Amino acid sequence: MRYMRFVVAAAGFASLGFLWLDHGAAAQQPRPGQDEKSNMALVGYNDLQARSAYQPLIRRQGTRWIAYIGHHGGAALNPLTGQQESNGTSIVDVTNPKQPRYLAHIPGQSGQGEAGGAQMVRVCDGSQLPRADKSKVYLLRTAGNTGHEIFDVTDSSKPTRLSVVVSGLRATHKNWWECDTGIAYLVSGAPGWRTDRMTQIYDLSDPAKPVFIRDFGLPGQQPDGTGPPSAGLHGAISTGPNGNRVYFGYGTSAGGVVQIVDREKLLNGPKEPTSQNLLYPQIGRLDLPPNVGAHTVFPVLRMEIPEFGRQTEAGVRDFIVITNESTANECREARQMVWLAEITTESKPFGVSNWTVPEASGNFCGRGGRFGTHSSNENLTLIYYKRVMFFAHFNAGVRAVDIRDPFDPKEIGFYIPAVTDKTDKRCVDTGTSRERCKVAVQTNNVEVDDRGYIYIVDRANTGMHILELSGTARQVANLP
Repeated sequence: MRYMRFVVAAAGFASLGFLWLDHGAAAQQPRPGQDEKSNMALVGYNDLQARSAYQPLIRRQGTRWIAYIGHHGGAALNPLTGQQESNGTSIVDVTNPKQPRYLAHIPGQSGQGEAGGAQMVRVCDGSQLPRADKSKVYLLRTAGNTGHEIFDVTDSSKPTRLSVVVSGLRATHKNWWECDTGIAYLVSGAPGWRTDRMTQIYDLSDPAKPVFIRDFGLPGQQPDGTGPPSAGLHGAISTGPNGNRVYFGYGTSAGGVVQIVDREKLLNGPKEPTSQNLLYPQIGRLDLPPNVGAHTVFPVLRMEIPEFGRQTEAGVRDFIVITNESTANECREARQMVWLAEITTESKPFGVSNWTVPEASGNFCGRGGRFGTHSSNENLTLIYYKRVMFFAHFNAGVRAVDIRDPFDPKEIGFYIPAVTDKTDKRCVDTGTSRERCKVAVQTNNVEVDDRGYIYIVDRANTGMHILELSGTARQVANLP
């Protein structure tokens, strides 16, 4: 449901002791094996070998549908090889969503804690990329915190590494890859930059031969910048050459910045990272309040507003949906939620509404783990685009929100997976020699496919759930 409206001006918007496992307040937490749902139904499930999961991406490959899932750091047994493998990338056949079939695991980087693994995945067909082998399918992924690499996943059961795009980095995160042009916006911690996350832009139209284009970030983040640098980049979404825009989100749960950039000027303008050159492609910027971040910035463009249908002007408007990331367990932070900003006049973006899950609806602060938003779906499938968005909400599961009126978003469904015997605990420091730990679902990221199925993956090792809308929520979506 909607929590309150907001208006933001364009310029301002283990403890070392033993573990104490808290199983108290049984009425406040669902029993193991018990899911919670409204207008959403479980279709299929895979445990992903009990690996902590980050980003799911679903692609149609020929007659099959394949899910690629990026993982946080850690290690688990791969029953397909009989080996203990560092978390990397899971590949699952979801052609029949009722019976997903695990195909392969590509090991990732070890020794970096949760930041290791291979969290971010993007996939492009060679038939789309301008200079690639037309018979191939390519996977772009992060290599822990240190680099980016490309795999040939034409045979999704036998992936092989094709090339290393860049290595020697300090951090990575949510990349974006334009399959029609090959341009990739890689979140990187480039040596010398004053932030651990900025943008390295590469031409990956021939994935075997990456070509560097430029570095990019906010003024002050460059190597010779001055003053305190803004929060690091979390990710970008590009509309490609037709839309000619790239939307950048900076910050996690604090100091967020949304930046609207002219793609043509970004790629072909002056590339030396001076403050002047970094500002050259910028069209608009929205600085968020100190306790608000910008994990995912999703454009919702050319929205027809029914309420304004009889107005003589401005009945069609542009928006961005800004999703914060909750980072602290048991509500030990400001509430992280969803914010909608109007960008019809791109140079002057401003907030128009927001949305969150009411804490009392599930006593979520007491359940354990994080409570608050993390990310939204990123597929622009016409089934849902401009109608329904899905938000990963950690221990509140995934939430379906009707955005047809961006000034008044409304929740229409949710699904909270059941805790399993593989679900990991989440702890907080009690200020004593003991930590308080609770086993809690942590729905981390969400994606949809072009059939309308919804995929959620869990940070606390609970696996991947494949869902569909049910009941009255199906009437809101453009489902067949």
